[in-house]
Amino acid sequence: MSKKLRIGLIGAGNIAQSAHIPAYLAQDDVELVAVCDLKHERAVEVAEKYGMKHVCKDMDELVALADVDAVSVCTWNNAHVTAVLAAAKAGKHILCEKPMSMTVAEAETMKKAVEEAGVTFMMGFVNRFRADSQVIYDLAQEGRFGDIYYAKAGWLRRRGTPLGWFTDLSKSGGGPVIDIGVHVIDLTWHFMGKPKPVAVSAAVHHEIGDYKTKGVSRWEALDTDNLVFETEDSAAGFVRFENGATMAFEVSWAINGEDTGVYSKIFGTKAGASLDPLTIYGEEGGYLADAKPNPGRANSFAAEIRHFLDCIKEGKQPLSSVDDGVQIQKILNGIYQSAKEGREIQI
Repeated sequence: MSKKLRIGLIGAGNIAQSAHIPAYLAQDDVELVAVCDLKHERAVEVAEKYGMKHVCKDMDELVALADVDAVSVCTWNNAHVTAVLAAAKAGKHILCEKPMSMTVAEAETMKKAVEEAGVTFMMGFVNRFRADSQVIYDLAQEGRFGDIYYAKAGWLRRRGTPLGWFTDLSKSGGGPVIDIGVHVIDLTWHFMGKPKPVAVSAAVHHEIGDYKTKGVSRWEALDTDNLVFETEDSAAGFVRFENGATMAFEVSWAINGEDTGVYSKIFGTKAGASLDPLTIYGEEGGYLADAKPNPGRANSFAAEIRHFLDCIKEGKQPLSSVDDGVQIQKILNGIYQSAKEGREIQI
């Protein structure tokens, strides 16, 4: 496939405008041709700004267009399933923002639809495409770490609750677990070789809510009217895998502690690794030795989009597949179920 791939955007909010559109524009073999959004005037503005031919009234009209080859799903979480099912039925390739859906049942329905349609489906697990992430993944694939039996994943924000639909359970399905926890849990699981999750034990906390702290900034959705705060502030827990490996995790939008940034640590029988700063913990000549590879810099979203396009053109399985989306959804929903029931639950 040598022609330009024609892309439609389902959703024209912040993630579409700040990440997907710039990443597509960085490619030479792409044309942005269509957009739709719940706020039609926003879709009109985006189409005019980037020269898109079609402004659609809804996702059904967009996926019906003959000159759309693939779509980026950039809606609220609660619309991912509807958008993916519509796109798959229309034979369009799909890049879906994280998380895959609101429930495991929705994720499994999406998986069935894309497999029956035979389209390329890729999850938007963008942290897999960080330059430092790729180093750890490559070394893990080479067996550098041996058997990875334990891992730690986290992302603590001291004050970083986003504004907008993120804190509305009907639109998001959850708070930091489903928003940023999905990134670190997926990335660490990816490093571990994606063992099958079998059990989760977790707790979530609702202690800070709509804070009024001065001097802090927040990620804002483009619509911040009618704000509600129904989601958790933080969560922590433990995941067990079929191969005996385990993962501990912690995430927060608001907590009275230090900002950690994204962290991921893996521990293997031969060596271990930490993501940021990128460090490999091993031995050299019989002595303990720390290696600090220089991965260079990469635009994660551009690398993700490039991979998506290559998978379509070459008929390859994406690095972040539909099966990965389903497994991570099981962990995310398992976290909330475990917290609600106050016990370890089987996945």
